Amino acid sequence: MAIGAHLIWGLLPLYLDLIRQVPALEFVGWRILFTVPFCALFLILRNQTSEVVETITNPALLRPLLFSALFIAINWVVYVSAIHAGHVYAASFGYYISPLMQVLAGTVFLQERLSRPQWLAVILAGAGVALLGWGELSVLWISLALAASWSAYGLIRKLTPVGSLPGLTIEALVLVPGALAVVTWYGLTPQGSSMAIDVTTSLLIMAGGMLTAFALVLFAMAARRMDFTVLGMLQFLSPTLVFILGATVYGKPLDGWHIAAFAIIWVAIALFVIDLWRRRRLAAA
Repeated sequence: MAIGAHLIWGLLPLYLDLIRQVPALEFVGWRILFTVPFCALFLILRNQTSEVVETITNPALLRPLLFSALFIAINWVVYVSAIHAGHVYAASFGYYISPLMQVLAGTVFLQERLSRPQWLAVILAGAGVALLGWGELSVLWISLALAASWSAYGLIRKLTPVGSLPGLTIEALVLVPGALAVVTWYGLTPQGSSMAIDVTTSLLIMAGGMLTAFALVLFAMAARRMDFTVLGMLQFLSPTLVFILGATVYGKPLDGWHIAAFAIIWVAIALFVIDLWRRRRLAAA
């Protein structure tokens, strides 16, 4: 589930490139609005509508979802804006920082313990991320905003006992008023709504809701079932795909420090995964 979600997110720039003519904020507004019907369809198919009602009427469950909705909205706006502006490496870097924040959150807030090889992997990854950050100082705020918002979202969803699909549905519903205000405002501007450009653009915008719902449901399901630290380390997959797209499809210059940081981070991931595999084998023996 986690790998599937990160594959979707890692290849998302290719999709966003098809709708570059749509302003980032307007696209996020439409993305939210079209996420709702897809979520509703999935809820009906999985017979989970009652859980949405129960959650909405329970303040203890609804309150954290208000905050997770805010964090995911911030994350979407910053990410789409960064890709549209050509800051592909900055977007990739943000999701390289996020796993380290998740690992830290797992150890601080969830009392999850790391082995010595796993701590070494975290330190190595931190060094690689620091090297990446040194080369992208001018857009570092983009990376930090993406990392902080996504880590906070993941932690809240980990701690909130609400199903993945009902939780996403409520988050989308919370954001609907703001999304309606945004798309209405763009519709009243001289250039008009992006949904009126042509049929292809409209269908592509609508597809954003489907991709959003599917990927976030996969992620939320994984977050409820996995150690938060392991989930954090797996998150290096999507920024690596974005990084590769930046160097190949988008033709962004690839300097020596990019390559060095990339190598250090993947050595860290290999070390973490190997130790995790070894510990699971010993536990099963």
